[in-house]
Amino acid sequence: MRQAEGGPFDSERRLPPEVERRLTEKFDLDQPEWIQFARYLGDLLPLDYEVRAERLAPPPGAAADETAPRWGPAQWRWRGFDAPDLGPSMKYKDKDVADIIAEGFPTSAILGVSAILIALLVGVSLGVMAALRQNRAQDYAVMGFALVGVCLPPLVMGPILSLLFGVELKWLPAGGLARDEFSIPHLFLPVLTLSLPQIAIVSRLMRASMIEAMRSNAIRTARAKGLPELQVVLRHAMPIALLPIVSYLGPAMAGVLTGSFVIEQVFQLPGIGRQFVIGALQRDYTLVMGVVILYASLIILLNLAADLLYRVLDPRVRHA
Repeated sequence: MRQAEGGPFDSERRLPPEVERRLTEKFDLDQPEWIQFARYLGDLLPLDYEVRAERLAPPPGAAADETAPRWGPAQWRWRGFDAPDLGPSMKYKDKDVADIIAEGFPTSAILGVSAILIALLVGVSLGVMAALRQNRAQDYAVMGFALVGVCLPPLVMGPILSLLFGVELKWLPAGGLARDEFSIPHLFLPVLTLSLPQIAIVSRLMRASMIEAMRSNAIRTARAKGLPELQVVLRHAMPIALLPIVSYLGPAMAGVLTGSFVIEQVFQLPGIGRQFVIGALQRDYTLVMGVVILYASLIILLNLAADLLYRVLDPRVRHA
């Protein structure tokens, strides 16, 4: 972000120098980057301290070099402890980053949770059907669908579905959703677009895992006991075949979270992902950092939850 051209206060019409100077001082952009990072880290942690450095005048007879200014020693002042703070937005007047994230979180949460649930439900069902009908028409159809789903990213699939069902057929809204509104028709295409790649991956994983499980000694023993085929599949094969799906939940959730950046922008949804894109384009450093910290924390926690669930479901890992 800092290496990209432009800044949060650049626009087609340049601000008066005095206004730009005050804004720069307000957000500590007049300080060296390491001091800006140290102050941001102090706001993020429950620590309250102040650190600044004074800009030194150029040596006598030397011209001021704006690209490589000279700084004096850093001055630290400890003030105690304080609640963590993501800071104010540099582009939204009188709004904190935490408030902006809180406004967009419900939309992003509904989008992500719905996509994961649909991907698991549909992907597992298609994978089981393909495994039980291996090398038949159903198997080829599922694998063909999975190939298309893996090859077409949401960036391509989103506009196609919006153009087809929203513009041409007019069956569903092409995009747009009010901030405090929950509308299934408006969310249907975004959820479908976000879940399609995960459905494809889950179905491929489930098919391979189910074929391996059906060939195991445990399934042969269950069939030798005379158990009905439905009971063999649901009670004995499915728990074994679902373990790779559980291990994939962490990457799947990460894919859904990062995919929401594109989906929310394509369908004009007021979620966190769209705010991230707008913040990056407008060089809103604090907003971008806040979203990155939130999503990184969610990915870590969701991967940890998936690992713990795998440990609960697989006794071999639990007793290892």
